[in-house]
Amino acid sequence: MSGDPRAPVFGELPPGHRSGFVSIVGRPNVGKSTLLNGILGRKIAAVTPKPQTTRRRLLGIKTLPAAQLLFVDTPGIHKARDLMNERMVERALESLPEADAVLWVVDARRGLGAGDREIAALLPGPAKPVIVALNKIDGRPKAALLPLMAAIAALAPDRAIVPVSARSGENLEALLAAIVAVLPEGPRYYPADELTDESERSVVAEIVREKAMLETRDEIPYALAVTIDAFDEQRGKDLVVIKATIHVARESQKPILVGERGSRIKAIGQAARPEIEALLGKRVFLELFVRLQADWTKHLGRLREFGL
Repeated sequence: MSGDPRAPVFGELPPGHRSGFVSIVGRPNVGKSTLLNGILGRKIAAVTPKPQTTRRRLLGIKTLPAAQLLFVDTPGIHKARDLMNERMVERALESLPEADAVLWVVDARRGLGAGDREIAALLPGPAKPVIVALNKIDGRPKAALLPLMAAIAALAPDRAIVPVSARSGENLEALLAAIVAVLPEGPRYYPADELTDESERSVVAEIVREKAMLETRDEIPYALAVTIDAFDEQRGKDLVVIKATIHVARESQKPILVGERGSRIKAIGQAARPEIEALLGKRVFLELFVRLQADWTKHLGRLREFGL
């Protein structure tokens, strides 16, 4: 993994090799991050049942024999009620003109809502390819999808609609084929074995944040941020010592996060450690701290510090 942009990697590529940026957009909680993780075959994006888990743009790299797809996972597009959410929506909208193609994700279980119709109005014109991923089809009768696909086609005429299940992997190959077909010819921008341009520290921070959100459920809705304070690879010991801080917005949230006799912060660490070890391929000693950053979600400087 690398956080640095790089020149194209041309190497030995087949004639007609395709590549390009694909912006993943949709309402909150339609499964955009789960879809990205499923496409990559490795988890790089945080996933929880809570809306707005994804807070910033995240690049996922899918390399195929004849194409390289650069997926940009974005926060859910919604009506923002505070500064943090405004910046999240801005990040998502900024990705549209920059992309070579757009992947619009719609939740098959919830159907089309007002938010979907608003997003449809924001989609680029016919000159830019748009693919619609009708997600969460698992458990739904195929016949029940037909009216929904017709309604989507009315909102986005002449756009390919691919029913998929990000969770089970159903039809993801067909989705990839549809995306590759609309990308321009181009080089390979990243080595074939890279999955993201995010640093290992950034992915570790996202893993810890995801586990903290899952552990605290509705008690601390969105006021969590994670920073990595130390990332020390112990030479010759196959061990990485990581110290991370979970930041909260109010003093009252600290005891909730820590739990009785440290039980909750311990549970967060125990849940995060196996995923971090799988990511790094080494044993991990993870130490977590909790720190108050009063009302950080309302301050632009803090939001920028936390990558928003």
